[in-house]
Amino acid sequence: MLDGLPGVGKTTMAWRWADISRERFPDGQLYVDFAALRDQPAAVTSPGADVSEALAMCLRSLPGSGEGIPSSLAERTNLFRSRSANLRILLVLDDVNQPAQVRALIPKGAGSAVLVTSRGRLGELAMNGARLISVKPLDAHGGLELLKDRCGAGAVEAEAEAAKRLVALCDGLPVALQIVAARLLADDRLTMTGLVAELDDEAVRLAGMALEGEEFSVSAVLGPSYRLLAPDAARLYRLLGWLPTGTFDAGVAAVAADIDTRSAKRLLGVLAKASLVDLMGDGRYRMHDLVRLHARERAAEEEPGSEHAALTERVGTHYLVLTAFADRAVREDRLRVAGLSALLRDADNPFAVADGPSPLEWMDTERPAILAVLRTAVGHRLHTLAWPLAEAFTALFLHRRYLGAWKESLELGVEAAAASTAEEIERATAAEARLRSLLSRPLLDLGEHDRAGAELERAAALAEAAGDLVVRASALEFLGRYRDLHEPSRSVETYQLSLELNERAGETRGAAIAAFFLGCAQDARGDHLEAMATLRRAREKFTAREEPDRRMAARASAAIGVVHDHLGETEEAIGELREAIRVLGEEVGATHYEAKAREHLADVAERAGGHEELVRENLRRAIEIHEATGNLRAERLRRRLADLDH
Repeated sequence: MLDGLPGVGKTTMAWRWADISRERFPDGQLYVDFAALRDQPAAVTSPGADVSEALAMCLRSLPGSGEGIPSSLAERTNLFRSRSANLRILLVLDDVNQPAQVRALIPKGAGSAVLVTSRGRLGELAMNGARLISVKPLDAHGGLELLKDRCGAGAVEAEAEAAKRLVALCDGLPVALQIVAARLLADDRLTMTGLVAELDDEAVRLAGMALEGEEFSVSAVLGPSYRLLAPDAARLYRLLGWLPTGTFDAGVAAVAADIDTRSAKRLLGVLAKASLVDLMGDGRYRMHDLVRLHARERAAEEEPGSEHAALTERVGTHYLVLTAFADRAVREDRLRVAGLSALLRDADNPFAVADGPSPLEWMDTERPAILAVLRTAVGHRLHTLAWPLAEAFTALFLHRRYLGAWKESLELGVEAAAASTAEEIERATAAEARLRSLLSRPLLDLGEHDRAGAELERAAALAEAAGDLVVRASALEFLGRYRDLHEPSRSVETYQLSLELNERAGETRGAAIAAFFLGCAQDARGDHLEAMATLRRAREKFTAREEPDRRMAARASAAIGVVHDHLGETEEAIGELREAIRVLGEEVGATHYEAKAREHLADVAERAGGHEELVRENLRRAIEIHEATGNLRAERLRRRLADLDH
């Protein structure tokens, strides 16, 4: 039995296999289209009538058909078994949706076979000896091969990037690729690049996957599966189309439909059996991109006009709660502007239980979904939801620097905070200052220094206007990092002011962070002994906290290692840096800072001489980390490693 979503190529695959296997079935091949039988008048489609009619069709094709065909289902079943007993035949049963449609048509004779296609996964047939095979969409290579077969290899190679994008827009669904190929062949003026530009817009993508003047479209292919759903499953299907992401868990589905999780799991099982969602290995579900667009199309037609915004707010709030809990699980005492205590008070915290997920792993897994929720929330002007989500989400990027995603999330947060209403203006102003300060970090790493400076100037002005001493101190700390690169003569005074403001506000962790950066700036200025004392005080403050900050303490250790190097204390430098790398990499997963420490260790080891393999080992790992996060330093380090090898 071949199962899979509509348009994935089950029938084509069945026909192809039947064609190349003719010699194995010398007594013939029989074909029954159950979709056509379902389209017959009501008299034919009464219970069991489709099976009875299918048996009659097969009996007419077998030897002895002139003897007449009995009228009852039981008699036809018995007659089919007796006539097929000594034959070697292949039955192709297309578009089956009930196990009973297959069981009555299994030939009795050895050497025969039944090949079934179904949109749903009829696992019950395994008890009858069926081999269940799920047909998946084509991968990128397979999709390109299909386009080459239809449009010609030359056309695909001439617009190689556009062809790859077409395959991606079709999400590997063969019927969609067939349609876009037919459109290209039918219109000499239409190029692959032009078609990509049209289909890139999700709002018109399904409409573009149709042949003009014919009832052949992706929507038409998906329609029958949708119409067979029970009302509650059909409603969930529609609402899933409005989710900002095509990958979700049962909890998100429940929130989307405003039902309990148990009901959502049951209905997701129905949709999975109909091949309209896929259950993934991690327990989440995925909706094929074009299926999601069809579901969205149905939602726009059949759901109340206000439901989309209401669903976005429900799902956005769900993600805000979970992301806020994850943020606090990573670091409870981190600076936050959003006041979420009322929202979190009565919510279940999955990260607080013994077998709960890792907060960083959860945020990493849900990263595309949270970004999509942020985009949608801003699009629906849910500003008081969007900027707190962006603020909480940054906890992931402080440990794992996905620079593009970090930049986008903070830009969305800034946009939302800046657009907040007059009633929320005081907190939103402080939030905008905080988010603009944070935004400077990915901007600097991406080489956008001028923009980072402009964001920091605006952040400092907003923080002063908001009258929030702690946010102002934080903005100065970020400004100090910018000045480390562009105005090093002013960075020490900037960090000292940040330290003073944090101490005045009683913000002990902020003061420790400011002291850490102050020590680094003192070292860069040449005041190595003063820097060593400042950094050791900062490290002590990090380790002595009620919740020790191992990440920042390890960063302080790495900085202390650098100071040892500047003082000519090579062995001490190597020891501090090795320990910092171990904690940053193995214990806290702060890979960005691990990479920086590895670069420092490579520098120290190279200058000391006799440590060539240690230099290479640390450069290789630093390159891996920077490549994974899109950091421009990867290319620089790769050239350095190549120079060592030559």
